[in-house]
Amino acid sequence: MTDHMIDSLLSELEQYYDTVPRVGGARAEDFGPLTLFVQEGDGWQYYARPALGGPGATTADVERVLARQRELKVPEAFEWVAETSPSLRAAVEAAGLHVHAHPLMVLDPSAVPVPAHPEVRLLGADDPLLTAAVTVPALAFAAPGTAIGEAGPAELAEAMAVPDAEARRARVSGMLASGRTGMAAAVRDGVTLCSGQYNPVGDVAEVVGVGTLPSARRQGLALGVTAALVAQARERGARTVFLSAGDEDVARVYGRIGFRRVATALIAEPPA
Repeated sequence: MTDHMIDSLLSELEQYYDTVPRVGGARAEDFGPLTLFVQEGDGWQYYARPALGGPGATTADVERVLARQRELKVPEAFEWVAETSPSLRAAVEAAGLHVHAHPLMVLDPSAVPVPAHPEVRLLGADDPLLTAAVTVPALAFAAPGTAIGEAGPAELAEAMAVPDAEARRARVSGMLASGRTGMAAAVRDGVTLCSGQYNPVGDVAEVVGVGTLPSARRQGLALGVTAALVAQARERGARTVFLSAGDEDVARVYGRIGFRRVATALIAEPPA
């Protein structure tokens, strides 16, 4: 992929990043070189990011946004692409935030589709497994990485019983019904072991939230789920499909089905 092609692709992704919170019900607050997206009502809590075509943000700009996030009691979070906004990292670190780096990967248009995994299926808005499918990623991300872990079906059942599980299910169900997301899950003996989503905007789709129960890792389930999401996104008109990998090890896994690294996605949050 040439430098010109990568620049064009990153510009396309910038437009996606600026649009998807608005489609998701967030309002945009203007802070000059930064835009703060604030969810109206229930739903995913968004972040601040560079304004489209704006100048580089200073530490003072970052601190103004942080003050507003604290006032609104929303997450103090910033997300951006390192190669598109190279000066922002220094500004957010000077404001006291910790930066996490994630490989930003785009599906090679010439990638050969992988065979469907026998335990993976697409989910609809009324699927009885939807509550489990929206719960699995939280358990997966609580134990990051690719190593086999302890959390399994028993922990999943416990997590599904918490009061906000139904609210999460209803939110994703509405998104599925409206076409704002697609979802797939790997299911064995009635137990959801892995799940993920993709969110389309125009002809661009981002694969998000692919997670496997730690006890079920290293069985190819995440690749199977991702492949199913990619296939449906393409069938529905997506020309560009991308994702942010958790780390380099995860990036190598996604490389097996045709994703190629094009940049680095950065997330800034308060230190733990």
